Parts: sequence; structure tokens; C-alpha cells
Amino acid sequence: MQTTKKTNLRNLGFAMLGGTGVALMPLASALAEEETRYTGFYENATHVRDSAGLSKFRNTLQLNADRALDDRGAFRNIKFHGTFRGSYDGVYDLNSSEYGSGAGGAITLENSAAGNSVPHGGGLQLPYTFDPANNPNEGMLVLGERLHKTRGGVAFGVPVRPCDKDSRGCIDDYLDADSNDLRFPEFNERLDFIRELYMDFDHGLPNGDMVSWRVGKQQVIWGRTDLFRVLDVINPVDYSRNNIYDELEDIRIPMWIAKADWRMGAGEVFDDLNLSFVWNFDKFRPHNLGQCGTPNSILDAGCFFRGMNNLWENGGTVASFAGASPAGGFATDFGPGQIGIRKAHMPSWSLSNTQFGIKLEGVYGDLGFSLNALTYRSQLPSLRGVSGQNGFTGEVAPWPSLIAFDIHFPRVNLIGGSLDYYSQAIDTVFRFEVAHTSGEEFANTLQSRLFSESDVTRYVIGADKNVFIPFLNPGRAFLISGQLFGQHIHEHQEEKRAWGKAGMPDWEQNWIATLLLKGWWMNDRLSPQLLAAHDFKARATAIAPSVEYLFNDNLRIIAGANVKVGRGAREYDDCRSCNPWDPFTSAGQPEGYTLGLGGYEPLGRFRAGPIGMAQKEDELQLTLRYSF
Repeated sequence: MQTTKKTNLRNLGFAMLGGTGVALMPLASALAEEETRYTGFYENATHVRDSAGLSKFRNTLQLNADRALDDRGAFRNIKFHGTFRGSYDGVYDLNSSEYGSGAGGAITLENSAAGNSVPHGGGLQLPYTFDPANNPNEGMLVLGERLHKTRGGVAFGVPVRPCDKDSRGCIDDYLDADSNDLRFPEFNERLDFIRELYMDFDHGLPNGDMVSWRVGKQQVIWGRTDLFRVLDVINPVDYSRNNIYDELEDIRIPMWIAKADWRMGAGEVFDDLNLSFVWNFDKFRPHNLGQCGTPNSILDAGCFFRGMNNLWENGGTVASFAGASPAGGFATDFGPGQIGIRKAHMPSWSLSNTQFGIKLEGVYGDLGFSLNALTYRSQLPSLRGVSGQNGFTGEVAPWPSLIAFDIHFPRVNLIGGSLDYYSQAIDTVFRFEVAHTSGEEFANTLQSRLFSESDVTRYVIGADKNVFIPFLNPGRAFLISGQLFGQHIHEHQEEKRAWGKAGMPDWEQNWIATLLLKGWWMNDRLSPQLLAAHDFKARATAIAPSVEYLFNDNLRIIAGANVKVGRGAREYDDCRSCNPWDPFTSAGQPEGYTLGLGGYEPLGRFRAGPIGMAQKEDELQLTLRYSF
């Protein structure tokens, strides 16, 4: 039996790499012979944000198509599925002064050493400076201004209008959305309006086992827990829809994937055992972090990237930079090609840039388990230092600790596993996931290229329980669900320097806890819930109460809020004291050595986390959905 399974495994691997297209040919020809079942919905989501006004007016139409086909040759249980989604977000037309073509304006930047502010273009000029005609003082915000004041730290202007209205800071092939890309996000060159389009089919192996295939554009869900992506990392995520708060099934970005499940069934030891192979053969896609000038940009990263690319391409004024010390610094005009982000290296399609995963999954009594392994490209960007021009001498060289970068997406390898256990004695489901990765990269001001690599361990522990609370509802149980997410960076580096901490701004260890309370009344037509998340190190909390009401089987309405409390922006070493252009930038320290002078921007965002960076984004939310 062992020899047979090894042979089957080898044949299955060859089939995945070379035979998926051939296998689908007879299936596709059968589509016209069967009847298709259609379902779908129309949804309007309207959000109003404190101090910004309308922040979402998204209208979504989704259509699902399913068709079961007759068996064909060796193929059984043949099914076709398609999900097509299109949306229009009217916020860019209805609130264009905040998020559209009229957003931003002229800015001033802190000149803390002189105790005043100067307009963009009015800082201390380096010998090689910039021409304000190429980077005018219009259509901009100050980096981070919606969350915090500059208070002696780094800040610079960030263009915020769509890239067809203002191309400054738009990074080619990465964060370069124009007005229609923002209004109609699914209608792009990657055909995102095709949410899912795949075939399911089974075929038997000689030993009686079954192989189940799914080939096409799809979401592959590896995790057992909600909200946190520990093992569930195959598909990238679109955070621009609603930051971290939407259901993952709505914000995963489907990819063209071939998946095969070798179903071995029950055996002498296990009640069920499956071996799953996943090959993501689509062209690489990163997470959509949200472009600057849009309502949702996780960690405000899109604004940092756009402002930095504008500095590289056009030059610009940076607050409190020259001669910076804890007492302040002078606003400084940098020239093009001196500091900033030069470009993003987007991996082209090649076999080596695809990702492959394998998962062993089984059931033993009341215990479900999985063992997972995956090799993939990081969906989060990494900034690696590059050569730049010395603003004093004009020389171009790889200056140590220069704030000049390219964006990369490194190769990451993951191993992990999961467990779920149902305890009949206390009627509770327990869930656990753990993943260990190698190859991830983090900002690090102790390194000459301002980044370093580290292994990372992430884990989630969760529990779900139905609890009767008689005085609230004697006839229906409440759902109580809690999770604790943890992250440990193994090669974490941090030192105390003369003016503050320097190194990796990400916490060496951190935890986020979530709690969900959900109840039902009126024959389950009325369902209030409370969802809360707390970031322990950032000391920031998000609270999202909501009430769902079903008018009938087709129409439902959800009214809710999203409120953040706790600490917001945090400070960290910003590398103004890194001395890349010795002796011009020296305060007595060696070349490339940081003294740890810090501010809120840019690295404090990693200390604050997604919840802390969204402290000024409280919203009232109303969603209306009609299903058909």
C-alpha cells in the first residue's frame, strides 16, 4: 500500500504541473448541455467618518453562477462555479474635496529650530535642491496630519488626488490608481470583476482513493480562525475596501490556482485523512494597502509611499531635518534622487515566481488537524536601501543609512499547522493555528541599508461557545467567540542610543485579542453583535457594534459603528540622525550611525499598528443588501 501511495503522489504532482489544461478541455465542452443556477445580491454600503464626512458610498452588484454537469469519462461530480462582482464607490464624486479631484491643497511644514512653519518649497536649500515648478505646493496633505501634529519630527507633502489628476508620487504598477480605478475597482487589467471562475471534478485512483480538483480563479482558505491571517496567506488581501474590518471572503483577491485534494478517507488510525496540493500559477499580486487620497489606507502606508516617491522623483521640503536634534531642526529642501522611494520591483511571471503549497489534513475523534507548508512571495512590501545623490556634493553613491529605497517583495517559506477540538463536556470549539516563516524583511535603522531579515512565528488561539442568557433571551443562545493573536520576531534588533531607541520599530513580541458577542431575537430576524479588538503593545482598541435586521428572505439592513479608543500615533527613530553624508550631516557620530532621534513619521506607524493608526477614523456605517 505504501508503494502505491508514493506512485500516486508522484503522478498527482506531474498532473498538477502539466495536465490541468488538458483535463479541463472535455469539461468545458459540457457546459452548454446543462442548466445554470443564478444567485446574487445588490448592496449599498454608506459610511460617514468623523471630521471627513462621507467616506464610502459603495454600490455592489454580485452574480453567482453554478452548474452541475454529467460525468465525463473518468471525471465525476463535475461542477462549474463563477462569481462576478462590480462596484461603484460614489465617494470620489460626492466628496471629491476630501477624496477626489479636489482633495488636498497648499501646505506648510514645521521649521522647529526657528519656531515657525514654512510653505512647501520654502525650506533651507541644499546646494543640489529642487525646482518648485516641478513639485508645486498644491493638492497635498502633510504626511500624518489626519492623525497627529508634527511636533518636531519628520513630515513632508503628499499628493492626494487620483493619479490621472496628479501623477506625482504614483509608483508604476503598484500604487498608481486613476479616478476610474478608484470608482470602479474591479474593472482593471487583472479583470477583478471575475471574483471566481473554476471547475470542480473528481477522479478515482486505482487503490480506491479519490482526488478532488478545483482549477481556475479562486480563493484558497487554509486557516481555521477568523480575522487573523496565520496560515491563510495564499491569496493577497484588498485592504482598500474597509481596512482590516471586512470579512476575509470579501477582501481576499482571488488568483488563478490549481488545487488537488487526495482524499484517503478513514483508516486504522484516523477517521479521515486528506493530502492537499496548491499551485498558484497566477502573476504575482501584493496586498492592496490603499492609495493615498482614498478613505482606507492601512497603516497610512499608501501616503508614506506616495510622498516618498514624490521626493525621489521631484524633490521636496522635509520638516525639521537639517541640524536636527532633540531641540528641533530646520525644514530642508531636498533635490530629486536624494531621498525617497525610487521604484517598486514587481515580480514578473515565471515558474520560480509562482507559489506552491502542501497540506496534510485529518480528523482523529473530536480533533481536527493540519500540517502546512508553503513557498510564496511576500505580499507586503520591503524597503531596501539604494544609492542616491549627495545633496551637498552631487556625488551618487550607496551612502550608508541613506533614506532612499526600492520596494521589493522577497521570497518567504512557511511551515505550520492547526488544530480544532470540540469539547462536548463544555460545548465549546477550540481552535489553534501556528506558522513559522523565514525570509520576511523589516525596517531596521541599525543596518546600513535600513532593513534586515528575520524568522517570524505567529499563532492564534480561539474558542467559540453558545451561551444561554435567560434574562436577555430565554429561547436562543448567544455566540461568544474570542481569539488571541501573537507574533514573535526572532532576530529582533533594538538599541538605546544617545537620543532614543533605534533598530526595528516592529515590536519583538505583540498580541491582539478579539471578542465577538452575537445574539438573535424575533425568530432570528434581529441580530445585534459587538466586536472588539485590542492591540496590547499599541494600547489601541477598536469597538464595532452593529445590528442586523432581516425584513424578509431577500432584504436585510445592517446599522453599525466603528470606534477607536486608546493611544494613537507613536514615535520611533526616523534616521534624521543617521549621518549618511558625513561630515555634512554629522552631529559628532560616525558615518551611517544613528543617534536614535525620532518622531511619529515614518516608522512610528509600525508601533501604533493598524488600530492605532486609525484612531481618527471613527465611522457610522449603514449597509443595505437585497439578495436574489
